[in-house]
Amino acid sequence: MNDRIVIDPKVCHGKPVIRGTRTPVALIVGSLAGGMGFDEVACEYGLTVADIRAALKFAGELVEKEQYHPLPA
Repeated sequence: MNDRIVIDPKVCHGKPVIRGTRTPVALIVGSLAGGMGFDEVACEYGLTVADIRAALKFAGELVEKEQYHPLPA
């Protein structure tokens, strides 16, 4: 796992967040998907561009993990 992303059951119910913050990866990705730029997200949530890139990398790695979805018969 990236050293900027932490998962702690005592912080944000165990959701992945940026280390030293309570800013969830999902919030960062959602903000970017909603049209905010890197600099806007960084300013809004007190993050660095490196934090934002780490969140995107984490999200991308999560999507790449093998998943199984049952198909209807």
